[in-house]
Amino acid sequence: MPELPEVETIVRGLARTIPGRRIAEVRVETPASVVNDLPGDFPALLRGERIESVSRRAKFIVFPLASGRTLTVHLRMTGRLIVEPSPAEDPYARVRLHFREGGWLRFSDVRRFGRMRLTEDGAWAAGLGVEPLDPAFTPQRLASLLAGHRGPIKTLLLDQRLIAGIGNIYACEALFRAGIHPARPAGRISGVRVRRLHSALVRVLEEAITWRGTSVEHYVDAEGLTGGFQNKLAVYGREGLSCLRCHAPVKRVTLGQRGTFYCPRCQR
Repeated sequence: MPELPEVETIVRGLARTIPGRRIAEVRVETPASVVNDLPGDFPALLRGERIESVSRRAKFIVFPLASGRTLTVHLRMTGRLIVEPSPAEDPYARVRLHFREGGWLRFSDVRRFGRMRLTEDGAWAAGLGVEPLDPAFTPQRLASLLAGHRGPIKTLLLDQRLIAGIGNIYACEALFRAGIHPARPAGRISGVRVRRLHSALVRVLEEAITWRGTSVEHYVDAEGLTGGFQNKLAVYGREGLSCLRCHAPVKRVTLGQRGTFYCPRCQR
């Protein structure tokens, strides 16, 4: 968390205000481990750079710069990027960018797992899999990714080397919609169910983006507003509550060290 829909929502918000702005000042208000990659002084390297655009790759927020370098942000579990007119009080602020045209971009992170990286190339994206909302992600592509794998389907959906951007929330929700047990071996899912899973993955991600993401813990968008998809969740976080489809109690198990929610009746 944040996952693909949350990061996409943040990117769309930033894209309305950030492109074209030039960085006048950089404040690193945290141990230097939060910023990394290029040697040298991080604030000095960024100062004077113009942000060309804002985009997303997997769970990364990507800022191509006028110099040809790239600033990338990985929010990890509790990171936030907030656009604000002036610096707000925030004990969890890690990096602040002040723009020559006015306004600030604040990178906050309660648990300090997030990273802001300045790079000369795209090495940060090496090894990432196909984007689930890209036209290249077809039912046939999904079937080929799952073929031969004996591990649980839920675990494979979280493997960013295969499919980039899916996290715990949306893997649980998509598997519920597809009627697939999260522990089922990935390579043993029939063609019909693979097509059903592909459709469920695409639909749940698109719907979550429409609702501006899921706020179950720390997530807010670039304006500091919470999302709305938490009110649409069918199984995630609903252990012991009645399944919205069949009324059996939702169960929770641990797969790949991640809490996994499912309906034992709808997902046999």
